[in-house]
Amino acid sequence: MFIDQARIKVIAGNGGHGVISFRREKYVPKGGPDGGDGGKGGDVIFQADANLQTLIDYRYKRIFKAESGKHGQGAKKTGRNAANVIIKVPCGTVIKDADTGEVLADLVDQGQEFVAVRGGKGGRGNWHFATPTKRTPRYAEDGQAGENRVVLLELKLNADVGLVGLPNAGKSTLLSRISAARPKIADYPFTTLTPNLGIVQYKEHQSFVVADIPGLIRGAHQGKGLGLNFLRHIERTNILIYLLDADSDDIGRDFFILREELEKYQLELLSKPSLIVLSKMDLVADDKLTLPRALQNLPVPVCYVSAISGEGLEKLKQSIWQLIQKSKQSGEQ
Repeated sequence: MFIDQARIKVIAGNGGHGVISFRREKYVPKGGPDGGDGGKGGDVIFQADANLQTLIDYRYKRIFKAESGKHGQGAKKTGRNAANVIIKVPCGTVIKDADTGEVLADLVDQGQEFVAVRGGKGGRGNWHFATPTKRTPRYAEDGQAGENRVVLLELKLNADVGLVGLPNAGKSTLLSRISAARPKIADYPFTTLTPNLGIVQYKEHQSFVVADIPGLIRGAHQGKGLGLNFLRHIERTNILIYLLDADSDDIGRDFFILREELEKYQLELLSKPSLIVLSKMDLVADDKLTLPRALQNLPVPVCYVSAISGEGLEKLKQSIWQLIQKSKQSGEQ
């Protein structure tokens, strides 16, 4: 099951208490103070793990708590520090403060870590408070309380290509033909209920990742349909593909609905390099297809494909690969 959001509480451990103790040795009935310090409480740390693809582990377990540090002992023995709690999340997980919405961390790379809450420091034992005038202090410090907070986890998929289109435009079918992905396919809207990732093999040792998100409808940026839940998955992509149904009554309208929803969700998405792909060409006679003038004037390449017959698929892969490389080169400059 693909779960890309979770709300959990993280609680760091308290510091151990310092202790009150005095040396008791043979022939030294009134030795000096020797109370040890308390150990530090455990931290709670998030760590990105490339082997994970979903936040399903945190759908049911909602509270993570580190242990407290051990109390000090006599003979100036410091209490043991508590172990940290490591919470592994998929690469691409954004961690937000649940109360303020502030982004605390964006864990993109394998092994990247973020300390969400820190354990309390251990209290000092009574030997720290001995002075020339007060040689037998009978007090020690308590350990400090650990931090705690509620965080929101949001997973944003890492893909080279974001595939967007209206419901039933043929995104899942296309993804299944150009990659090894096997998304659910049916002839009705909203077949895709969760994002799908497909690895496309272009040439030997050359591949790219495509993210197919559920179909967008007008008002998706406000939560209509399924768009709002999944639009964030195309934020990290290098390029966007606008998949349009060649058999639609109004191809131009369909395209501008998609553009409008992306613009209202996040304006920066419109600046990504993009490609227009007309699908289902097997349903349209060549002499019946007329590309709207508004699309003809756009500086965006157009590809014509049929996922059923295979028409144009190799050319599409080539166009995508070239656009990805161009995008990466622009980003390095």
